[in-house]
Amino acid sequence: MSTRPSPDPQKPFRLSRPGMSWIYIILFIVLIWLWFFKGQNTIQETTWKQFEEEMLVPKDVARLTVVNNARVEIYIREESLDKPLYKNIPRRLLNDEPVPGPHFYFNIGSVEIFHAELEKAQENLPGTEHVTVTYGTRENWWQNFLFLLPIIFLVLFWMFLLRRGIPGMKGKGTSIFNFGQSNARVIEKGTKSKITFKDVAGMEEAKEEIYELITFLKSPDKYKRLGAKMPKGVLLVGPPGTGKTLLAKAIAGEAGVPFFSLSGSEFVEMFVGVGASRMRDLFQKAKAKAPCIIFIDEIDTVGRARGKAHAFQANDERESTLNQLLAELDGFDTDAGVIVLAATNRGDVLDPALLRPGRFDRHIHLELPNLKEREAIFSVHLKPLQLSGDVNTAALAAQTPGFSGADIANICNEAALIAARREKQVVGKQDFMDAIDRVIGGLEKKSKIITPEEKRRIAYHEAGHVTASWYLEHAHPVLKVSIIPRGRSLGAAWYIPEERQIITRSEFFDAICTALGGRAAEELIFEEVSSNALDDLEKATKQAYNMVVNYGLGTTLRNISFYDSTGRTEQSLYRSYSERTAQKIDSEAQQIIDDAYDKTIQILLDHQDQLHALAKALIRKETLHRPDVEEILGARKKSEDHASP
Repeated sequence: MSTRPSPDPQKPFRLSRPGMSWIYIILFIVLIWLWFFKGQNTIQETTWKQFEEEMLVPKDVARLTVVNNARVEIYIREESLDKPLYKNIPRRLLNDEPVPGPHFYFNIGSVEIFHAELEKAQENLPGTEHVTVTYGTRENWWQNFLFLLPIIFLVLFWMFLLRRGIPGMKGKGTSIFNFGQSNARVIEKGTKSKITFKDVAGMEEAKEEIYELITFLKSPDKYKRLGAKMPKGVLLVGPPGTGKTLLAKAIAGEAGVPFFSLSGSEFVEMFVGVGASRMRDLFQKAKAKAPCIIFIDEIDTVGRARGKAHAFQANDERESTLNQLLAELDGFDTDAGVIVLAATNRGDVLDPALLRPGRFDRHIHLELPNLKEREAIFSVHLKPLQLSGDVNTAALAAQTPGFSGADIANICNEAALIAARREKQVVGKQDFMDAIDRVIGGLEKKSKIITPEEKRRIAYHEAGHVTASWYLEHAHPVLKVSIIPRGRSLGAAWYIPEERQIITRSEFFDAICTALGGRAAEELIFEEVSSNALDDLEKATKQAYNMVVNYGLGTTLRNISFYDSTGRTEQSLYRSYSERTAQKIDSEAQQIIDDAYDKTIQILLDHQDQLHALAKALIRKETLHRPDVEEILGARKKSEDHASP
């Protein structure tokens, strides 16, 4: 004997609803009825004169019915229906016989006038038998239906909203009354993610911290035996592209516990209180599946610092969501078995209450990868590519300082695209060089029209950069220089910067001199400057102000820094220094730039012959590499090159 399975107590009971096919069938039946039956009973309109002369006088009228004191319906005798006058009257669908009536109608303005006219018309007729007239009232259900149609449409529209949800939430299985529920994506226990720690390179310290967390989830007894508690939260902080989200995906693949993933913006809604409601629902679902991990990407969306300084930008909805998150992380229920993993690019703007121990116990700072880490990242992204024998990961890593993991992935993909565009079977070294140039400088624009005089000015401008950097002790060594337009620039020079953790004043100063080399060469050769140094002046100005304002490297304002590590004064309306100090800062920055410019002019004057030779070589070849530059300018006094291209 078969038994009916018991319903799942965790699933809510829902009434089944008819499919769309039934709705189409009902609409089709209604249309058929309106066409065949309603259409078959449609009667023809006539006039009083036609009624009197063609129907009443020949005695074809059986009876009349006055409907609602406004309309007279005419019934024709059955024996008169064969006349040619009545050939167009409605007929039955099955046997093609005339319908019993009414057959014609006409409208009247007054019942009394109609009755008088009818009596007058029948007085001259032979015989004494008059046409029978009856009176009645009738409801016009079709007009009533048209009147109620807008109301019916509104009711159906709201029923659709109640069943299917509000716009923007379609396909999420939520109705209009439960949009306060969380829409976090869940990776259940036992589901294996495609990304693991093997796919994450260059973050050994961060992986070690995270792996300890995963070990705690898998073997909690080993830690609890010693009295250790599970961390409440782990915050990943770092620049864009350093692999925060990738690391979270790897955790989802390695943890072996339910993993909830969502973005901080998913808590923000136009309805007040929705963010806090979704936060409560998220933790309620997570606690039901504990132990588990919740990953909130871009947590600064809801976790920004609260304070009076931002009162004019206050968002009550965001703050209520933050308050709910704080309560869930460290409220009365302190043993929920839920670990919160969050990622942000702006750790400096987060609320201090969110960062304290007990909420986010561990802060993992992910920085841009160094040389060794970039080489490991290249090794990961080069695996799916068909490479030629001249590709060297160490050389690629040396030529991409300051690149994030996302930038390296983009370079590998661009190199493969370039090789495919050239109809090559493998990706070679030159493809990677072109990809690096494409990412750094932009798309090469050989079709841009440049006059010979402009080309000469651009050549001397770039030669000024290279010559100045070549004879400066702390400047970065040049890798390549080109006067082919790329992106928004008309020429560019590529350098291999030394990866320093500390930058001295001399190194700052030589970097400003290098940036001003193009403007100095134009003034020296053409005795007139141009707009070609816009980007260079921007870099030099920012460097000078950073030296004075942030690092305290000025000569007048010494050992003073106005840098705010909390980031709270970024959008404030006041400065942390006086107007007099601001004038000193401007004067100090201007003095630094003037001294750097004078030094650059002197270097170019001392090596004017090399400057002319380098510019002529650029005009002739358009692109010069490191060996070409060294052949013209000679060997550098201090070589800081780490890897040959």
